[in-house]
Amino acid sequence: MKTGKIGDIHVPLMVVLGERTLSVSDLAAVQPGSILELDSLAGEPVRLLASGETVAKGEVVVIDESFGIRITELVPAEAKP
Repeated sequence: MKTGKIGDIHVPLMVVLGERTLSVSDLAAVQPGSILELDSLAGEPVRLLASGETVAKGEVVVIDESFGIRITELVPAEAKP
């Protein structure tokens, strides 16, 4: 087993399609079949987050029966808050 290499560190990734703020009562009313409108428009880029930081933007693609993300833009480190 290799130890001590930075390349072996696992980083959680998340793809954000859009966001929405709900009241607690609205969240409690969510059930199977509910539809939540997001703040993004269809066709807008999705954000790729690594450890909570936006590192790239891209578009959703379908690979066989799975979803993926095609990276269209890398976000420079100096552009991050």
